[in-house]
Amino acid sequence: MGIDALDAELVSESTYPNLTLDLYSQISTIESADGELSTHELWPTIITGCPPSRHGLTLDSGVGWDSPFLRHGSSLADAILPDRLQSTLGAWILNNVETDVFRTPASYYEENEINTLFDGYETESIGIPNYVTDPNTEDREHKLRRHLGDLFERDSTQPGGHSSADPEAFYQQAMEMVMIRLARTRRSYRSNQFELVFGYTSGIDLIGHITYNDPYLQDQAYSETNDLVGDLLSDLGSDDTLVLVSDHGLQDGIHTKQAMIASTEPHIVRAVDSVLDVREALEEELTNGDHKPALAEVRRKSSVSNENQVQEHLEDLGYI
Repeated sequence: MGIDALDAELVSESTYPNLTLDLYSQISTIESADGELSTHELWPTIITGCPPSRHGLTLDSGVGWDSPFLRHGSSLADAILPDRLQSTLGAWILNNVETDVFRTPASYYEENEINTLFDGYETESIGIPNYVTDPNTEDREHKLRRHLGDLFERDSTQPGGHSSADPEAFYQQAMEMVMIRLARTRRSYRSNQFELVFGYTSGIDLIGHITYNDPYLQDQAYSETNDLVGDLLSDLGSDDTLVLVSDHGLQDGIHTKQAMIASTEPHIVRAVDSVLDVREALEEELTNGDHKPALAEVRRKSSVSNENQVQEHLEDLGYI
């Protein structure tokens, strides 16, 4: 489960046991060329194990200019707009245009010969920024994010660069986003179809950006998320593994370098020092652990049995 902005300095085993699991650790992250800690860049790094310079999904002056919606205009903006004005324009776009700058399709990786964690396994990805398996669909979290309106605006005069007209209403909406993604992750896990289910939610990040004047809301977000992850944890069988990972931390409304990983399998945590290591550690677990989905195996055996029956029938009829 990817929990954007889950901060290693804000969790503890005693306060949030479901966010720290059997072992947790701070991991190093990567700043963009502009010195930012960018969701746009970091989740592609987590699923590929490649730095942004390799996977190519990079942040430019605070805006994901490689968004499919903005791609056509980016070269023009680079040519005629100074960096400061590009950032201002980018903030306006994020506030006023009904698009999502984290919607790079999964096909981008194949087209650019970039391998991901999802290659070669029975997997389900849910909401990962810049890894969209079906660009024509979106879930409730996407819709809520796109319609935050004046509840969440870029505001350079505030400590975290954002403001909210109604922090309490914003909190409720952002926590609904967390609930949706954790529920979808649980549903995919319970379907018994996948070796790996990788869900993602941005609610903690969004709430953190507007709670610099009310840290109680951020504490409450951690507490509720801890409970929701506990529901997911209660579903797991003895042979299943839960991993939580973040791309960066967030304190006082500002991204921090306190990214983290936690797992029910301590050896996974020990294998990860950086966001660059997450993919390899998860692939190692998939390769050496027994995480074959039960239902998929039943379907495979059923398919083989049906094929054998069809072949025998054709043989009896003299066709083969």
